[in-house]
This record gives sequence, structure tokens and C-alpha cells, in this order.
Amino acid sequence: MKTEVYSWRVSSELKSDLEREARLRHAPVSAVLEEAVRTWLNRPSDPDNEVEQRRLHRAAAESFGTIAGNDKSRSENAGRLVRERLRRRNVR
Repeated sequence: MKTEVYSWRVSSELKSDLEREARLRHAPVSAVLEEAVRTWLNRPSDPDNEVEQRRLHRAAAESFGTIAGNDKSRSENAGRLVRERLRRRNVR
């Protein structure tokens, strides 16, 4: 039993297309919409997009938690380094 309502705005052209399809099928617009949405949700995933997403995740993961630089104690000294830079900037 259908109990949920979902509403969205569509162009007048899309609305006409939906109504025309419903007339051709002798079905309510809601049935046409439900079939279209179910078909779209059950479509096979795009393997090219999945491959690209995995590549992007791998590339991003390489830089998680890293900061370029040679100072291994940078995080420990960050407060002091920021204060020194601000002091130098304000002296100018």
C-alpha cells in the first residue's frame, strides 16, 4: 500500500510528456513516474564512473594526514611558529 507522498516541480514540457505517456499506457501519471524511477534506480552502475571514483579516492588517500615539508616537529611547534610569523609581519 502506498502511503508516502513525494512532490517536485517539472517543466511544462516534461509534465505534458508524462501525461501523454500515461494516456498511451492507459495508466495514471503516478504509475508512469513510479516505473520510470524504479527503472532508473535499478539501472546498472556505470563501470567507467566507478573506476574513475576509485582512482580519485586512491589519489586523495595518498595525501590524507600529510603536510609537505621537511620539519617533522612542525605540528608540535605550530603555535610558536605562527606567533613568530605574526610578530615578524607586524614589525614591518
